[in-house]
Amino acid sequence: MTDVLTQADIDEEIGAAHAAYEKRVADGAPVEHHPRRDYRPYRSSVLRHPRQPLVAIDVSQDPELIELSSPAFGERDITEVDNDLTRQHTGEPIGERITVSGRLLDRDGRPVRGQLVEIWQANAAGRYAHRREQHDAPLDPHFTGVGRTLTGTDGHYRFTTVRPGPYPWRNHVGAWRPAHIHFSVFGSAFTQRLVTQMYFPHDPLFPYDPILQSVTDDAARQRLVAAYDHSLSVPEFSLGYRWDIVLDGPRATWTEEGR
Repeated sequence: MTDVLTQADIDEEIGAAHAAYEKRVADGAPVEHHPRRDYRPYRSSVLRHPRQPLVAIDVSQDPELIELSSPAFGERDITEVDNDLTRQHTGEPIGERITVSGRLLDRDGRPVRGQLVEIWQANAAGRYAHRREQHDAPLDPHFTGVGRTLTGTDGHYRFTTVRPGPYPWRNHVGAWRPAHIHFSVFGSAFTQRLVTQMYFPHDPLFPYDPILQSVTDDAARQRLVAAYDHSLSVPEFSLGYRWDIVLDGPRATWTEEGR
């Protein structure tokens, strides 16, 4: 792979991956639900994807092993502002306020309750509050971009935040990421953690994003895009978006396997 990739290079490789997927489907051959871990259009995966097999832990021999990797946050550690990113600082963050809500579901559509859901995102200018961030957009002193909550008895979660901005990244020449929010869902242990991304409808950057386009199945790709839901909008405060997360099955939400 050369040091400098163009959008044409990325488009060619993504097009080839999509065509290969469509051919496998047409031929009735088994298809992968995740991109290869060394997916070339997403350069970071080539550099850092796992190359060794998974290490199996036999918890039947030592049940405490699972506790060593269980989530560090319990229900009593989550505060009332953890899921409201607009109230975590003394001042108001800059940007369009939004409410993001949905349900965490299993493969049969049943709610998954009591699960830790975390989000992180860029601010309205497209910059993360991270010391290694290199984008020269302004930081917002009243917005950290990190939240968490537990799903309710009906599997629902809810966050109040600001709509993140797109940002440039150095995957290839002229690369920009669509606006998105990262989601992390925990089971009973860190080894059960799933990470995915939620996008916003009608973003013009969708065709140019190698990460989103790594999902070769069009229906699965569309399930990563939230729907505007006016019933979730808070009058005179925020616009609402609905996005469900399905953990398994034919309608499972794409996750960043091996990222």
